[in-house]
Order: sequence, then C-alpha cells, then structure tokens
Amino acid sequence: MIPLSFAQRRLWFLAQLEGPNPTYNIPAALRLRGELDVAALRAALRDVVERHEVLRTVFPAADGTPHQRILDTGAVSLDLPVIPTAGEEALATALAEATAQPFDLAADIPIRARLHELEPQEHVLLLVLHHIASDGWSMGLLARDISEAYGARRAGHAPQWEPLPVQYADYTMWQLDLLGDASDPESVLAEQLSYWRTTLADVPEELRLPAARTRPATASYRGDQVPLRIDAELHQRLTELARAEGATLYMVLQAGLAVLLSRLGAGDDIPVGTPIAGRMDDALDDLVGFFVNSLVMRTDLSGDPSFTELVSRVRDADLSAFAHQDVPFERLVEELVPTRSMGRHPLFQVMLAVQNNAQAVLDLPGLQVGALPGGKAPAKFDLSFDLSEEFDAQGRPAGLKGSITYALDLFDREAVDDLSARFVRVLDACTTDPSVRVRQVPVLDGAERDRLVRGWNDTDRSVPQVSLTELLAAQAARTPDATAVVFEGVEWSYGELDARANRLARLLISRGVGAESLVAVCMERSADLVVSLLAVLKAGGAYVPVDPEYPADRIAYVLEGARPVLVLTSESVQSVVPVVEDLERVVVDDAQTLSALAELAGDAVTDVERGGQVLPSHVAYVIYTSGSTGRPKGVAVPHGGVVNRLLWMQGVFGLGGSDRVVQKTPFGFDVSVWEFFWPLVAGAGLVVARAGGHRDAGYLAELIRRERVTVAHFVPSMLRVFLREPGAGACSGLRWVVCSGEALAAELRDQFFGVLEGVELHNLYGPTEASVDVTAWACGAGEGPVVPIGRPVWNTRVFVLDAGLRPVPVGVAGELYLAGVQLARGYVGRAGLTAERFVASPFGAAGERMYRTGDVVRWRADGSLEYLGRADDQVKLRGFRVELGEIGAALESHPAVTETAVLVREDVPGDKRLVAYVVPAEGVVDAAVLRAHVGRVLPEYMVPSAVVVLEALPVTVNGKLDRRALPAPEYKAAGSSRGPASLQEEILCAVFAEVLGVPSVGVDDNFFELGGHSLLAVSLVERLRARGVPVSVRALFAAPTAAGLAAASLDREAVTVPENLIQAGAEAITPEMLPLVDLTAEEIERISARVPGGAANIADVYPSPPPGRPVLPPPDDR
Repeated sequence: MIPLSFAQRRLWFLAQLEGPNPTYNIPAALRLRGELDVAALRAALRDVVERHEVLRTVFPAADGTPHQRILDTGAVSLDLPVIPTAGEEALATALAEATAQPFDLAADIPIRARLHELEPQEHVLLLVLHHIASDGWSMGLLARDISEAYGARRAGHAPQWEPLPVQYADYTMWQLDLLGDASDPESVLAEQLSYWRTTLADVPEELRLPAARTRPATASYRGDQVPLRIDAELHQRLTELARAEGATLYMVLQAGLAVLLSRLGAGDDIPVGTPIAGRMDDALDDLVGFFVNSLVMRTDLSGDPSFTELVSRVRDADLSAFAHQDVPFERLVEELVPTRSMGRHPLFQVMLAVQNNAQAVLDLPGLQVGALPGGKAPAKFDLSFDLSEEFDAQGRPAGLKGSITYALDLFDREAVDDLSARFVRVLDACTTDPSVRVRQVPVLDGAERDRLVRGWNDTDRSVPQVSLTELLAAQAARTPDATAVVFEGVEWSYGELDARANRLARLLISRGVGAESLVAVCMERSADLVVSLLAVLKAGGAYVPVDPEYPADRIAYVLEGARPVLVLTSESVQSVVPVVEDLERVVVDDAQTLSALAELAGDAVTDVERGGQVLPSHVAYVIYTSGSTGRPKGVAVPHGGVVNRLLWMQGVFGLGGSDRVVQKTPFGFDVSVWEFFWPLVAGAGLVVARAGGHRDAGYLAELIRRERVTVAHFVPSMLRVFLREPGAGACSGLRWVVCSGEALAAELRDQFFGVLEGVELHNLYGPTEASVDVTAWACGAGEGPVVPIGRPVWNTRVFVLDAGLRPVPVGVAGELYLAGVQLARGYVGRAGLTAERFVASPFGAAGERMYRTGDVVRWRADGSLEYLGRADDQVKLRGFRVELGEIGAALESHPAVTETAVLVREDVPGDKRLVAYVVPAEGVVDAAVLRAHVGRVLPEYMVPSAVVVLEALPVTVNGKLDRRALPAPEYKAAGSSRGPASLQEEILCAVFAEVLGVPSVGVDDNFFELGGHSLLAVSLVERLRARGVPVSVRALFAAPTAAGLAAASLDREAVTVPENLIQAGAEAITPEMLPLVDLTAEEIERISARVPGGAANIADVYPSPPPGRPVLPPPDDR
C-alpha cells in the first residue's frame, strides 16, 4: 500500500476529526463566452485526470491507517454535466451549493466538474478540487494542461504531452526515503526536528489577537475577506529597505506584521506561518499535487528594537528556517505535541503569504475566458494575509494587492478593515523612518486617537464646588420633617438626624477634631453609625472605618497607620479596639458621652466652631484596602470627588422623596459611601440593615419589602444568592439595583431580569482610589455574552494604555488609567506608593494626574469598556493567557452548579494548576463530569486540573470572594496513576495502552502527553469501536483521558433506539433494515452465512444491560 504524504496525512486526519466539510475544497469558476465544444472540454478533463494520477486517487483506511489507492483511468467516473441555469442569482446559488459539497476521501476522486449553461454562447465551468490533491501552484498547471488538451481535442486528436517523469505517489515514497527515520540521529528528519524543537521551544501556543468574540471550542472555519492594498510608492520603499538590509520583501512584511500584532496586544514573541512551494526537485515542477508546506516564522521583538534591527533578526531567523524546510509541518505538530485544540490552528494562528505562483489562466481557443469572484473563503487560520506583487512596464514596483481572510468565529468585518489600514500605516511609518523603535510605531490615526482620548471622554459637567458637609446640611434644611433614617423600627427625621450629628460634632471638636483630622470609627451598622459619620464630617474631619469584624491585627494596623485623633466606638464592640497610646476613645452610647451630648446645642455647626470652612479639597474619608504586599493601604478621598460622584448619580437616577435606599454594605467597603450619603443629599430615606444582615438573603428580601426599599446594591456573588431566595421575586418595589465590586456575568444579568422583571440593573465599576465608581452601564436582558463596565461618569476620563502609556485601539487589551475630579489624594503615609500609582497624565493640563488601576480592559466599538481581568495577577499557563471568568461561566452553564470561583494555584513551586471551586445546586456533583463539560466548550488548556466542591464560597466581611480562604485541592501523589473504576474505564485504559505501546495507562493519563498524535488518535477510535465503545476523534480531543471519555459518555443525552426493521420471515437483509449498525451489503451477507437459519434468525437489537450498568454496544462480530 502507498502511504500518504505528510501533508496529505493532516488533511485526511482533519476529515476524520471534523467529518465531511468543504473547508479544504479549492473551487475555480470560469465564465466562457463563445462557441464551446462541450465534448472536447469533457475529453480534455479526462485527459488531465489520466495524466495526473493524484486526480484519480482515493484515500481509504485499513485499521485506521490511510493509504493512496490509484484508480485506473477507465474506473474513474469524472463527468461534466451540463446544467441549464436561468440568471445570475440562480448561478450564484448553484455554484455555492456545489462548492460546499464535501468530498468523501475514501470513495471520491478529488476533482469534480460541472458546466452551467446560461445562454447557448455563455457557460460557466466550475472545477472543485480537494486540497489533498492540489495546491496553488497546481491550479496554474491544471489550467495549462486543460487548455492544451482542449485545443488538441477540438483538433480531433489526443494531447501530445511529454510523459511526466514522476507521479505524486513517487514523490510520497521519495519524501519518506529522504527524511529517514526520526530514531536515526543521522537522518535529515532527526537533524531538522532537533532544530525546530530548539527554535520553537516555549513558543506561544495561541496569539492574543483583538478578537470581537471568545474563541469557540470548535472552529467553524467560516471566513470572509477584506481587501489589502499597498500603493506603488510604499512598495518601492519596502523593496529598497529589503535590499539595504540584505533581506527579501517577505521578510520586511513579516517584520511589519509582527510589529502590528505586538502593538495590538500579542506580546513580543510572534509566530507567523508562511507557505512554501515544497517542490524541491525540478521533476516536480509540472506535477499536480499537494506539495505546499508551512513554516513557522518566529519573530522576537523583545528589548524594543529599531525596525532595521528587527528586520535583521527576521532575516537571520527566516534563513535558518528555510534551511530546515524539509520537515513537513504535520510531522512538526506531532513532534512538538502542542496542546490539542479544535478551536485554533496549531503553532500559529496568523498566516502571511506573498504569492509568486503563475496565475491559473485558461486559454481555450475560440472562447473568452474570465474568472468569477469566489464566495466567502473558509478561514483555516484566525487571520491570513495574502499579497502578490505588481510591476509596471519597466519592471518597477507598482504596488501589492491581496486580502486578509479572517475567521468569522472571532472577528467582525469592520475590525479587519481597521486591521488592514493599520498594517499599511505600520509599514509606512517603518519605511519612512526605519530607525523607529517598535513601541513607538503608530497604529492609530489622528481621528481615532482623538476619539479614544477626547471624544469618548467628553464628560465635562458643571458641578457646584462645595463639600459633602454643605450638601448634607442644605438637604436637612430643605426637608427637616421628612424621614431620613430607618433602623430596626426607629425612624428619625432629617431635622432630628441633623441635630444629633451636630451635637456629636461639637463634642468631637472639643476633643481636637478639625480640618484634615482623621477619626477612626469602629461600630456595628446602626442609626448611631450614621450619626457618627455625619458628625465627623461636620467637625471638619475625615472618618476612617474600622469594621469590628476585622481581625485584631488588622484593626491594630489601621489605627497605627492612620494615627487618628480619636476613635468613635460603641459599648457593644469597644472591646475589639486595642489600647493605643495617646489615642482617645469616645463610646457614643455610654452614659458619660450621652450626658455630655445632652449639654450641647443641636443647631448647625459654624465655620468658626470648626476653625475654618470645610473645602472640597479636604479629605472626607480614609478607607483601608488590601495591598498586594499584604499591608493594607489607606486611601484618602476628598470631598470634591464624592460630591461629583453623588451628583452624577442623582443626575442619572433622579432619587426622590418617596425613594428609599438600603444601606447594607459594610462601611469599610467604599460602596457604602453612596449608600449612606446619596439618599441624604437627595431627600430620600436611608434604610439601615441590621449588623450582619448583608449576609442573610432572606432577611434582606423581607427588609426590602417591609420598608418599601427602591434602591439596593449587591456585589454579584451576593446578588446570585439573593436571587435564589424565594422572597426575592416579591421585592417588586425596587426601582434600581446596582452591581459593583466584582465582574457581573451575563448569565447572572439574565437571571436577574427573570426574577425581578421591570427592575433596572446597573453595572458600575471603580476603585476606592477614585471615589467609588467611575464608569456605569445600564444592563439589558440578553444583550450579549459580556456585561460591559460602561462609560465614564461626569468629569471623569478613562484611558486604555499600553506599557508605554500610549492609547491602544478599540478591541485591544490595555491597562485602565483614570483621571478627573474623583481621584483620591493618595495613600496615607505612603508617598512612594502614591507616586507609583498616581502618575502624570500625558493627556491633560500640566500637573494633572492619572491613577493606574492595574485592571485590564478594552474599548468596545460603541465607546463602552469591557473588563478583562487584573494586570498584576495575569493568569498565563503553558504560553496561554487564560481568562478565569470564562472558565467560571462554562462551569456555571452546567445545571448542577450554582456558584464558581476559578484561580491558578502554585501549591508546589513551579507547578501552576487551574483549580475550580464549585457550589452544587443540590446534593453532590461529579467533578469528572464537570471537567468533561468544560472540555466540550473550552480548549483543553482551560479545563481545571481539579474541581473542589464546597457548600459555599468563602467571602470577606465586605461580601467579596475571599480567595485566600479557598482550600488547596487534594491531589494524588505524583505518578500514582489511578486505576479504572468501571467497565468503560477498564476498556478505555486497555486500548489506550495498546495503541500507545505502553504497559498500562491510568484513567487520568492524557493520551497526547503519553505520545499520542493525530494518526494514533484515529487508530484508537477504530480499536475502541471494535471493542464496543464508540467514540469520535472529536470526543477524544475534548477529553483526552479515559476518565474524561467515560464521564463524557455518562453525560450524554439518552439515545433513542429505533425499532427492529427486519420483518418476520425475511429471506434477505439490506443495510436499510439495520439502523443500529453501519454495515455494507457484503458484510451483511457474510454475517448471515454464519448464523444458523440465515436472515430469518437475525434481529437488529441490543441486549438489555444489567441494572446499574452503563449501556455498551455489543462486540463488532454482531
């Protein structure tokens, strides 16, 4: 048997993996005007198929191994049907349908032809070849040979060709002989594989591209194209630069493409594929066949080189690659064993081709021939840049033209149009000044930069230059009799609340509190807490919240770091406040304090009493947040930022006197700021939840209903719990629910609207360092797979920047920087950290600052922002950037899961693993089933190594996920190789070992990591089917372990078994009577002969399994 060439093997394998599809069909449609001799054309096509054996070759398999079977010319059924076709619309439909018809490689020759007759003098010839027998070079040869044969047949004789010196089968055997055996260290294959193993070590397995959508688990290969054009003047400069640097045009284009992709977020290590002809002998030049090979060209942009230096790097790397081009790409994939994924191309996802193949021109005597534009090209890669050179009459560069083919799974046309323009812009900049540094190359045009920096930051709004204290006092004066605070059955009016706060403020002033004084407040949530916060502000000070639930060490750290003038506390929690030298303690509800307050006036505190006016620049509060070093840092936030934030919210929502806001967020979390003060500056009611009530969904639902609450805030994790509460749906008085603090999942958004129909949901984002929130988004049900964090609020600007503080384009990930009136002053007592995080803004007036958030976001086309994750906690595994939220969403799509948390753990130094924590909907959940579920929707590298089932996810006192409290998973000792636990797992492990040639395989061992590759995968599937375990190649790629395959089969939907179609007394059985098996007529006849009584004693049934045993089909002897 003649084996397949390496290139053919991959296409054959892909056909087994993906099933029949037209991805690798190569169509050519030609309009023929004039007197067509149909008989001559039909004969010419047969002549060509006779000349080139590969066009009459089929590719069957024996025991899972494919081979070439060359058919005799007489056995080939190539026909040229003439199809009457009425009009261009019908023609386009017919061509599309014919082009999309897949080939059965085991039975169909790899060429089809049909002729559409529009008029007696107008025809369209459609040729469709499978790539397994053709390539770009071959199409030109095919056109030449058809032209010559047609001319000969019209003249009444066969074409007088010189015999081809070799056929494709000869090339296949020659290739195998040339390369030798990889086990022979002296062989070409071994030497070149060694080179590629070194060259591609640690190459990124997936480039991060500015895609509009998340990569699907399985690529659809649907594609489209946009034009790519480089004018003559730029073509000339590219050519001159290549000559000056001793490089080729391709190398300069590759360097430019690497710069573009790097500047669009792909990093400094850019692998790009390029096709090479693969015809390494003159004898192959006239032979139709699949010779083209792909090389991986790796571009190193580290160290911010100049463009000329980069071209030099590319030249050296490419020349070395070309010197090792004999290794077929398919063999490289098998050798390097990159993580298997059905969603992306291995080793590279971007192709760059500069075509120099002869144009496929059909020259038919007596006919005008013109090519019809092709339909939407399949996308074999994420992006494919295809260019060809043009020259004028004098041979001078006249431009390059071509296209970018893109995957519709990932990209929108508008984004790829932009990409085309950016590529030209990068090439123009790099050839205008080749000394330019890579990171200085512009990828934005002026209009786009202006939109990103100014247009989408046009947030200027006139806001009164007053303090929060003034706003609160003004509202108390306007509505003294309206209800201000409700707590545990007690209601205070604005007048009463104001008087209580004024008395306490006077007491604080008498104890030394004044402008810029810090006052620690350690109290449980209560009406007295509201009074205490107001009193600190009225005294001119800034409050420092100290949650009494904090650990003693943290409370002590905050008090020592903030050095407050005094601490306000209550009798119930004063015991948690440590004794600090020179720190006065005021217990607001003890007898001594109450007596002192009774002696003080309740009217407004004056500036004279305070020792001066409270200014917008004065600090209103200092909130301590967790630091990356483990040391909390105190964020000092001025009045002006808080006032802007509150007035923006009032301007957007319009809170009225009948509204009530529930205050349930712990006051050490900055969301509490607007919960406390927004209602009190708008004349609404503040409903204070009892201490600890923010954790009790049932209590909150009852409180919201009883107190007629109209506004509530939830962090997403608590919102999920609240929505599961049976009473949540009855909270119909709610008008607005606000989410912030964590990423809001689209699934949770839609669940919200299902429970609270008619209630608005708003997703807000902001760090403590910017007065609570800086962006906002009004959510809509089902409006997409990602919930944006929105657009900037009043007088706030947001910038998405790269490492050089340059704006990145729409769709490109960058770090979020904030500017405007809401920025905090900085960190208390941490001047160095303040200077590091609050940096000079290159986009504003002199002296303006930006805050570096550490959050990674990207602009969307509508001017809103999408949150992607943390820059300082970048999750990267085996060369992949992994979005943990995407894995969580996949887990939560399983009906047995209600909550998830996913993180990367490094419990053993150097061994990073993805770990998922899940809360089951009820009872228990099988971790193997969940891993198999994730494996069906996400690439293998995103499947967690371990799934830990918890009764509930741990949360901090602020209600956020407490990642530090998540337990380490319990792994088996390394190399323990768990044995099979079921009949299915036993069969799977045995066949794995048999195919891999190893003594034994554990249920958790990865087929590919043990040396499995694509052809072995096909062999494995064939052998499993023979053992009665039907699995597909696709299933193996999704779950490449025995445990994963077994779990996947258990997780499948129930199978409906068709009825027995063999009638009683049947004398013969046909394949149509056997819906449960796939047998040919010959196989049925052979089986019937072995059964006593023949066909009458055969039934197409499966036996019933024992109770509790999974259904397994019978062995293959039927």
